[in-house]
Amino acid sequence: MVKDMSGKTKSRSATNAELTSISCYERILQECHQMYTEVDSGLISLAQSVGVTILPPRKKITVMLMGNHSAGKSSFINWYVEEHILRTGVAIETQGFSFVTSGRKRESLTGNATLHLYPHYKPLQEFAGVSEYLSTEICTSRQKHFSLLTFVDSPGLVDGDMKYPFDVDQALLWLGNLCDLILVFFDPMGQALCKRTLNIVEKLNESHGDKLRFYLSKADEAGSESDRQRVMMQIVQELCKRPGLNKCAFDMPTIYIPNPNKPSRCVNQIEDVCRTIEKTFNQTVQNTLNSLEKDCQLITDAIRNALSTDRKRSREKWRAQCKGCLLGLMGFSVPLSLLMLLLLGSLSRETVELTLGKEGTEALSMYLLPVLWVLDSFSVQQQFYFCSSLVLLSFILLLLARSAFRTQLTLTGRQKRQLQEKLEYIDEAVKNKKKTLYEEYFRQSIGDYDIDSVK
Repeated sequence: MVKDMSGKTKSRSATNAELTSISCYERILQECHQMYTEVDSGLISLAQSVGVTILPPRKKITVMLMGNHSAGKSSFINWYVEEHILRTGVAIETQGFSFVTSGRKRESLTGNATLHLYPHYKPLQEFAGVSEYLSTEICTSRQKHFSLLTFVDSPGLVDGDMKYPFDVDQALLWLGNLCDLILVFFDPMGQALCKRTLNIVEKLNESHGDKLRFYLSKADEAGSESDRQRVMMQIVQELCKRPGLNKCAFDMPTIYIPNPNKPSRCVNQIEDVCRTIEKTFNQTVQNTLNSLEKDCQLITDAIRNALSTDRKRSREKWRAQCKGCLLGLMGFSVPLSLLMLLLLGSLSRETVELTLGKEGTEALSMYLLPVLWVLDSFSVQQQFYFCSSLVLLSFILLLLARSAFRTQLTLTGRQKRQLQEKLEYIDEAVKNKKKTLYEEYFRQSIGDYDIDSVK
């Protein structure tokens, strides 16, 4: 039997099962990420080759904690990872944003190193001075589901004349777009109704209401049960006064950091926070697998469209070339006919017979003599206009033939083979891998018998 930090006893088999589940989810996310980011055969490079843009999935979820000063945000993170990572106390200890993530060794990173580690947070530099107040704490803890998430500990929010060195409101709203879960802690010791906290919660609820979770932290310090109920009623009433929050149904569990040396009769629902985090990364794994399937379909559709478009262009190119050849032949035949007319009119019959023979001369005369008779009926100026018109017609036909040969480019044989190989790779390798990952994921929730029955 083993004990967790809350003092509860767990069987070793249950603990091993939980660790196995965590490692399975972690492996699924890592393998999905690798399938996207491989240099030669990754889905991102395959998508770019056919003009499609996709984003790689994250290997971890991001959980942001916010609330008034001294609400217990840092203490909760320390309890979750079961290590003393962040400073705690009554004073305002967290003046910036602290990222807490798992790694191979214990290390602390400053602002620039944090932005290098999390490049997608670089837009935070737009907020004056915020990059100087970013830090990252890397620890080796594998407790609970910490290997699958990154905590963002935000500055404690206070009212009055307190000034922050950066726009903390805008920074919190910007981070709210990227986070998967936002935990709002309300401290019952006089700061729960911080207007700054309520204002930011109201703005976050407008577009990210599904990410928000509310908790009454330090509930063991709120006095008796009636005192706690009164504090919760006050918080809920203040939240309901906000125009953007008055239609929400609030669930506010009471939580506190368990202390074996300080027992309390207050109901501690801190495990509900852990279950909420677990549901979030459960949903993240599902979303990642669903996105993998959609992205595969997106790439295969793009490849099939490219091959289909190439077939259409090849047919159009063949028709255009036939049309161009016909126009070119007509364009060359007009001046050739004119030249033959001139030669026939200027040369004697004996010379023509000597060149073409008697039969050839008679055949040529049969077709061209009527035209010569017509030309002879024209004046010299009219003959000039007629010949000029034939030359212009020949020029126009040759221009049309040239434009007909200007068709859209088609794929080479090598390019078509490469596209076909990519299509086969996605249909066979990637989709089979995706099916295997789906089965591993489902195996954590349902039994092998149920999986076999589904098959």
